[in-house]
Amino acid sequence: MSWARAVGAGVWRSGLTGSRGQERWQSGGQADAARRTALYDFHRAHGGKMVEFAGWSLPVQYKDSHIASHLHTRQHSSLFDVSHMLQSRVHGKDGVAFMESLVVGDIAELKDNQGTLSLFTNENGGIIDDLIVNRTSEGFLYVVSNAGCAEKDSAHMQNKQREFKAAGRDVDVEVLDFALLAVQGPSTADVLQAGLSDNLSKLAFMTGVTTSVFGIPGCRVTRCGYTGEDGVEISVLGNRAVELAEKLLQNPEVKLAGLAARDSLRLEAGLCLYGNDIDETTSPVEASLVWTLGKRRRTAMDFPGAAVIVPQIKGKVTRKRVGLTSTGPPVRQHTQILNPEGRLIGEVTSGCPSPCLRQNVAMGYIDPEYAKPGTAVRLEVRKKLVDGVTSKLPFVPSKYYTIK
Repeated sequence: MSWARAVGAGVWRSGLTGSRGQERWQSGGQADAARRTALYDFHRAHGGKMVEFAGWSLPVQYKDSHIASHLHTRQHSSLFDVSHMLQSRVHGKDGVAFMESLVVGDIAELKDNQGTLSLFTNENGGIIDDLIVNRTSEGFLYVVSNAGCAEKDSAHMQNKQREFKAAGRDVDVEVLDFALLAVQGPSTADVLQAGLSDNLSKLAFMTGVTTSVFGIPGCRVTRCGYTGEDGVEISVLGNRAVELAEKLLQNPEVKLAGLAARDSLRLEAGLCLYGNDIDETTSPVEASLVWTLGKRRRTAMDFPGAAVIVPQIKGKVTRKRVGLTSTGPPVRQHTQILNPEGRLIGEVTSGCPSPCLRQNVAMGYIDPEYAKPGTAVRLEVRKKLVDGVTSKLPFVPSKYYTIK
């Protein structure tokens, strides 16, 4: 099998999605019955191959191959429809306290228009979901969480809201019906600046602004993404989403990309996929996400599951998330990881051939004694053992924009 065919087959067979949700994609009738984003007809008109993901009909790829879309994102700029994500606003003077009662991050320390990746955790220290929390200059928190966890996350927030209100606290959660477009790649800043009056060079990674984009008012532009590249996510009214997408595509640097490229990009960037790499049985320490725990929050131990999570930081865990590289046939989710003597030491959670590195990359959990980068392991692929090695994450260096 050629490398190009192996990459394509690797993503399709993996069942992964790369859109910060845990549902596998399915083609055929399921896609026809799924919910549609504001860009559904736009995708079809541009040759999008539609599949079902997290209850939504979304393009897995377009006329270009998955590999071409992946490499275009790394070299130029790609447009992804991520409107299936759950977007919410948290209003009220107790909004920060409300959010901190649910997540591990220090939301109070965020400056206006600054955001952070955080985690909903349960009392057992498990991860309910990963999400981005943004503190806006308009006085509310803007929250984006996973499509596959939308019902769970919404119920979780609504239950806590009722608890706060019963105690006389001032908080309201508003679920938004907006489209969300992600523009990712090294050309993104130049592409977007042409449609902004704001100076994009002043917008660092994980900061945002509410502004007009190509004449469309009320857009929330956040400098973030799920590819490891510089890029933005733009929240826009659904009835203006097609207009915005068409204006972005007028720049020849921009091409449409789908779920297949999004997954291989996020895996090269070492980013977790909820439901594969993290879930309610995984702690932030096991997942190598200790950096999401706010220093003040660790000291106060006032987030859900703190009694379990905080002691793990200086103590021991039975498994750790690591990167893996290998040659030969691609490794898949649930592939067993063995030590050189053949003892089972872990399991792969995500894997695919890397279009950029031209070798197999994966993530998984292994016994901590084998977690050091460069440690030799064996991987059981199709009942045969192949050589692998643990690796630092990310596999491809991140290129997030910072202000020097």
